[in-house]
Amino acid sequence: MSWLVRVCATLGPLELDVDLCGDARPVALVGPNGAGKTTLLRLIAGAYRPQAGRIEVGGRVLFDAAAAVDLPPERRAVGYVPQGYGLFPHLGVADNVAFGLRARGHSGGRRAARLAAERMLDELGCASLAGRRPTELSGGEQQRVALARALVVDPAILLLDEPLAALDASARRQLRRFLADHLRRRARPSIVVTHDARDVLALEAEACVLDAGRVVQRGTADQLRRAPANDFVAELFGG
Repeated sequence: MSWLVRVCATLGPLELDVDLCGDARPVALVGPNGAGKTTLLRLIAGAYRPQAGRIEVGGRVLFDAAAAVDLPPERRAVGYVPQGYGLFPHLGVADNVAFGLRARGHSGGRRAARLAAERMLDELGCASLAGRRPTELSGGEQQRVALARALVVDPAILLLDEPLAALDASARRQLRRFLADHLRRRARPSIVVTHDARDVLALEAEACVLDAGRVVQRGTADQLRRAPANDFVAELFGG
């Protein structure tokens, strides 16, 4: 399985010209602050609308200013977990997970969407959380619920923005192992933004280094450690 994401877009002062390609392994997107990592994910997900350009995922055009194509987020087949998880505090966990299905007009109605949400929570090992509110959960539990909400819609691509950054060291290690195992078993196209080389290693990901809206280097963690393209890469991977 191979996949390609192509983003050539202008958003305010930032111009992105990015090709990301992968296989069953996730792509780890790294780079200095302001490089455009979060902006790139939000453009793909439809949370941001560029002033100009084109966004394509797996040969499917999501946005094309010249052709007046702009698919709404619910039609993009993208699973997106933002920084801070983006859970709705007024909804229970199961309803949070089912929200994406209902927003996409799930054919089975409200009850079927909730049952699908409960099955996904069970698959991720957190079925016991279904009746609780996000404010009652730990950071690691919130992250699993956010992941369940992204996966329940069976996305064509999964986008994770700093999925481990807000966790303490113990929860980070536990969720890193969980993510690595889950992404490996599902073999789903996925892009993970991170600032931690340990995430790249644990996920067995290809690293793509973004700087000023461009990919300046790509490779395994070991390849980047041995031949870093710049000081940022050298510091991140210990080169």
